[in-house]
Amino acid sequence: MKSLLLVAHGSRRAASNDEVRELATHLEKHTNGAYGQVACAFLDLAEPSIPDGLRQAIHAGAREVIVLPYFLSAGRHVVTDIPGEVDLVRAEYPDVSITLAAYLGASPGLVELLAGLAEQD
Repeated sequence: MKSLLLVAHGSRRAASNDEVRELATHLEKHTNGAYGQVACAFLDLAEPSIPDGLRQAIHAGAREVIVLPYFLSAGRHVVTDIPGEVDLVRAEYPDVSITLAAYLGASPGLVELLAGLAEQD
């Protein structure tokens, strides 16, 4: 099974974390079964943590997990922290393919999306 794990920073504000959970649900519907599971995890301040989210996917049967960072810029979290958390679980499960996708801000479609938002009334 192939799983997708959406990774956000996490917030002290529960409603913000719930927005990420809702986004993962919408993403699962939008991908039309391409992933056996779409879930989210958080770097800090919310649960599950990135390692726990990866372990949950693996325990549910994932043999491949795509980690998708929901971050706008390549700051320390994207460059160092998230890869470090992923590497911890890679070491535990060397037979599982865990791939770190490009972060949201690196998407070429982001400029078009932002321009569209600016044009909305």
